[in-house]
Amino acid sequence: MRNSLKAFIDHDVDMARQICDADDEVDRLQDSVYEDCIAAMIADPATIQRNTHLIWCAHNLERIADRCTNICERVIYTVTGHMQEINISKY
Repeated sequence: MRNSLKAFIDHDVDMARQICDADDEVDRLQDSVYEDCIAAMIADPATIQRNTHLIWCAHNLERIADRCTNICERVIYTVTGHMQEINISKY
């Protein structure tokens, strides 16, 4: 988030593109947390509530990363005049 705002303030297209590229890693991390939590819930139903909260936390962090990508897309547009959607989320 901090770097997205810095790219916005500085009109830094290169930084904005790097941040957009990093969104894929956040998506992979969310998928990993989801899979681990589901496996834990299957193995021990007593962990369902705790793991459900973890899944929601991971989801919300992934959405924050998507919003950072949106900010960076606007930075790129502001500087270049070309609007493009980068790393369209599958969620």
